[in-house]
Amino acid sequence: MHIGTNTTSKVFSDVSAALEGVLFDGMSIMAGGFGACGIPDLCIQEIRRRGIRNLTVISNNCGGEFPDRPGEGFGLWVLLKDRLVRRAISSYIGTNRTFERQYLDGDIELMLTPQGTLAEKIRAGGAGIPAFYTRTGVGTIVAEGKEHRQFDGETFILEEALTADLAIVKAWKGDPEGNLVFRKTARNFNPMMATAGRVTVAEVEHLVEPGALEPDAVHTPGIFIQRIFEGRAPKIIEQRTVRQEREA
Repeated sequence: MHIGTNTTSKVFSDVSAALEGVLFDGMSIMAGGFGACGIPDLCIQEIRRRGIRNLTVISNNCGGEFPDRPGEGFGLWVLLKDRLVRRAISSYIGTNRTFERQYLDGDIELMLTPQGTLAEKIRAGGAGIPAFYTRTGVGTIVAEGKEHRQFDGETFILEEALTADLAIVKAWKGDPEGNLVFRKTARNFNPMMATAGRVTVAEVEHLVEPGALEPDAVHTPGIFIQRIFEGRAPKIIEQRTVRQEREA
């Protein structure tokens, strides 16, 4: 449900209301975050709860598994576990054994993309730029099947931009107009993905009053955000590293 009486309000009461009517089988979803940092976890859990299938997910990585807790993971990993993902466009799969197993078994299609190229493909999509040339990947399997072109004696490959049916992003603060502020490294892929979704849903830790955000501090203008809700998922520590205490 919407908050207040204004039917054009971008503010929704919770994640379930914010995602109502925008999810369907076979859709493409951009999910912000890097590892466990800045992931829209409440949105991901709601997509899992609704069992939306045959997804194409675009994300730096598809979540991960806790090294000290077998069979448990975080982020987009929960969608992989339930076999809801058909195709992934990512730059890192790391220690995600579920992802590895499903790919090797032919259950999931993977487009492994250099991280900077992935970021630029998303930025270009949000800016309405259909494609761009880059030197990254020239001479590797990344370049296979792509157009090559010479500029000033150097070889470049053509990379096509990315957009998605839905972008889900996580911000620290937001206001009712959808203006967003990201906290430190949680900024990562979130701002560019917010521009590249046909519908963008923002999950914010703190929903503040209009005018409470310093204009110069806004990372994503509200024009890119269609829906916003306040919610706080438990903080995730991906890997905990401690030093052994010295004996006195």
